[in-house]
Amino acid sequence: MSAVAITLENLTVSYARHPAVHHLTGAFATGSLTAVIGPNGAGKSTLLKAIVGFLKPDEGRIVRGREIAYLPQVAEIDREFPITVADFVSAGAWARYGGFRAVRADVGAALGAVGMESFSARGIGMLSGGQFQRMLFARLILQDAPVILLDEPFAAIDARTVADLMRLIGAWHAAGKTIVAVLHELDLVRAAFPQTLLLMREAVGWGPTRAVLTPERLTMMRETAMRFDDAAEVCGLGGAA
Repeated sequence: MSAVAITLENLTVSYARHPAVHHLTGAFATGSLTAVIGPNGAGKSTLLKAIVGFLKPDEGRIVRGREIAYLPQVAEIDREFPITVADFVSAGAWARYGGFRAVRADVGAALGAVGMESFSARGIGMLSGGQFQRMLFARLILQDAPVILLDEPFAAIDARTVADLMRLIGAWHAAGKTIVAVLHELDLVRAAFPQTLLLMREAVGWGPTRAVLTPERLTMMRETAMRFDDAAEVCGLGGAA
């Protein structure tokens, strides 16, 4: 097993040449549990989408050789699509199982693991925010990938659901999976995530959480949050800004 699950080499990802992630270099170790934090517009979601392959780097490269499971922000999912919970969870594991019939044997167990076994026949549009997020985690269970990327998994959900899903993340970590989560809840980051990447288009800090979340860096993050907008300077590429 490689000691590194994902390597970023001078990575720049832009929208219309305005950098969202700028000359980022570093690595996520195999089996690590990392929070990605930073102000809105700092490139956190862009980074995950680039790792998955949804966005193409303008410069640099991403080295990853293992299957990845990705949980997008809830706002990016069409909750009005006419599909049941069981079918939605099943669809996430199509590539692994090769067909719905093979998947169904494990759907009930995955839903049971997140407390949703009685919701299998319900339409996804009828779920509360917490129930919807539990369903998304059930799909991740079914995918059983060695690397898991989570984009704001705890946004606008209740404390009990956060606690239940954090126990699941802890179990994944204990099993040796590599987990990268975009988060805004700094108390949760301090309590449960050993590694942190503080991203403000570039890496301001990346390493053990206690060393990254210094008062000086957090002050910088709060001040930068007021300045970030979509009119960032056009990236010339080819060197650090």
